[in-house]
Order: sequence, then C-alpha cells, then structure tokens
Amino acid sequence: MGEVHLSAIICSLMLGGEPEVRLPFSVGYDVNTVRIDCATDDAVVEVGLDKRSSLDSVQQALFAAHLTGKKPVIYLVDTDGRIGKYETRIRAAAGLAGVEFKTVTRDFVIRWQMTSWLRSYAPVAANPS
Repeated sequence: MGEVHLSAIICSLMLGGEPEVRLPFSVGYDVNTVRIDCATDDAVVEVGLDKRSSLDSVQQALFAAHLTGKKPVIYLVDTDGRIGKYETRIRAAAGLAGVEFKTVTRDFVIRWQMTSWLRSYAPVAANPS
C-alpha cells in the first residue's frame, strides 16, 4: 500500500477530512493550483512516508495554510519502525516553522482501515427499555 492509499485512509477515516483538495492561487495573470493531501474544518494536512520524497512536506503544509488560513499539520507514516534521517529532518523543520508534526505507523493505518466498520455503528444500550 503506497502513500496515496495511506493518505486517503488517514484523511477520510482518521481525520474526517476531504482528501486531495486543490487550492487555487494566482501569480500575476496566471491562475495555478496546488494540491494538499487532506483538508479538515480547521487544518490542512500533508501526509508523507518516511522517505526523501517527504522533505518538502513542511513547505507544502505552510503554503496550503497560507492559502486557507487553516492550521498546517504533517502526518509522517513510519514504514520501517525506526526514526531515521528523514523523520529527524522533517520534525526539526516543522518544529522551527510551527507546523504540527505527527507520526503514525503504516501497520496502524492499515489496521485502522480494516476495523473502521467497528467504529461506524451507533452504540447500543446494554439494557434497552
């Protein structure tokens, strides 16, 4: 399961947000868009794996926050069970920039998806009247 799938699970099932949101912005006469992995009511969330490709997560979260006025958040998915050089770099940059940083293991995200149906039912009274 890759980054796109894990991001969709985190966004929709864990955070209750909207995945893959495009945000428009203009530069001179040109209208451009930037995509954020997840938008909730109060935050824009960038999701990445603990790989080199996630080094731009802080910039992406900050720019999306600039466009929306929402809080920037980064979710980093741990795929190897250890804190490596990319997690260390991203956590440090996020801390300096004031971006909320969270980690979650790949296995946890998959288990969350597999058991989501257990959380979708209304509670039943133990002794209905």
